[in-house]
Amino acid sequence: MNDGIKILVVDDDESGREALTMLLRTVGYEVTSAATGESALDLIDRLQYQVIVSDLFLPDKSGLDILQHVQKVSPSTELIVVTGHASAQTAVRAMKEGAFDYITKPIDFDELKIVVAKALEKQRLLSENIFLRSQLKGRFEFSNIIGTSPAMNLVFERMNRIAKTDSAVLVSGESGTGKELVARALHYNGTRREKPFIAVNCSAIPETLLESELFGHVRGAFTGAISDKPGKFEAANHGTIFLDEIGTLPLHLQAKLLRVLQEHEVERVGSNKTIKLHVRVISATNSNLEEMVTRGEFREDLFYRLNVIPLLLPPLRERQQDIMPLISFFLEKQCRSMGRTPCSINKQALEALEQYAWPGNVRELENMIERMIVLTDATLLTLADVPDKIVSAQSSEEAQCFTLPSVGIDLVETVSRIERSYIVQAMATAGGVKAQAAKLLRINRTTLVEKMKRLKME
Repeated sequence: MNDGIKILVVDDDESGREALTMLLRTVGYEVTSAATGESALDLIDRLQYQVIVSDLFLPDKSGLDILQHVQKVSPSTELIVVTGHASAQTAVRAMKEGAFDYITKPIDFDELKIVVAKALEKQRLLSENIFLRSQLKGRFEFSNIIGTSPAMNLVFERMNRIAKTDSAVLVSGESGTGKELVARALHYNGTRREKPFIAVNCSAIPETLLESELFGHVRGAFTGAISDKPGKFEAANHGTIFLDEIGTLPLHLQAKLLRVLQEHEVERVGSNKTIKLHVRVISATNSNLEEMVTRGEFREDLFYRLNVIPLLLPPLRERQQDIMPLISFFLEKQCRSMGRTPCSINKQALEALEQYAWPGNVRELENMIERMIVLTDATLLTLADVPDKIVSAQSSEEAQCFTLPSVGIDLVETVSRIERSYIVQAMATAGGVKAQAAKLLRINRTTLVEKMKRLKME
């Protein structure tokens, strides 16, 4: 159980050192011993120890000298100080210098086992915390928000500019466009990345509970308030609070939120004591807050407080060129999470997915890819795997495009309009590069140039 855990015992008393070494080995630890401070420092420079148990008083060095050296060369190592000269003064000093704990001679081995176990548990938790933070940072890097379209490039450019500021950000966009993902990316790429990120969905919490959830309450503030409870703003102190669906916040809570933002302090429900805060606020909405302000449904002063930096996420139907890379990303992600052989998708299925309007945006696309993978054992997804509603929507659009009205049409004008529309989309996707746009349209560059001249598009 304790295989691979290395402990160094440092004590100039030979019998005590050998006894301690033997007892720790019986628990399963790999134990090395040293009789002097110098030999201990040499071992610490050459080997990695999880825990060091050192006498405070050695002939050539003190336990505090060893502690200071460990903090320089191996900060993750925990040091437990042992001394036969028990005093509050030495105990306090050792702890202030960074020792994990302090025990006295004669050593109670059961006590030492507990202290060593606690030191290892602390080390494990710190290691997990560092790992989780690195995973979060990796997960919410800007590069993990998929998009190469001009619209998304503008989003990335603005995110880069504002990530390391404390300015309030209002992320707007339709449901499913990834507003919370953007908020988390701003947090984990900013100066507050080591502090909390607290997300609150204002529309998911009953109005009667929302004030307490946001601002906290004290015992006796209302029926059922049996103890003090900090709110989400306090939990996010020195970090970021993400207020999703901010447009659903009732007017009376809008007034209280405005005060929190203006004064940088909060009062719990039932209390008149203020608590100072230093929180970055990122809010999100799929509603038009400016129209809500005009209708009197949202406070104008609060809108301007929240909308210091506006960030608009385009719907998926306006960034069609991002659909293919998104599909590739979700295919790889879902196959990996299910332990499946990597899947691919054929041309006909891809075209159907690209031409669909995606009212649920990126979230709907991800769910659709997951469903398609779950419902087939094949590694190549085909049009047969695409849900009927998407195939029928494509067929309906095609039928509508090529149905002759009873009054007839101007064929030349209609064809020109269709050509113009596709050329505009191709040029936008290609960033204005005619050769690339021609490739997307499967025509020669010279043909494209001639068509643009004929359509007076130069």
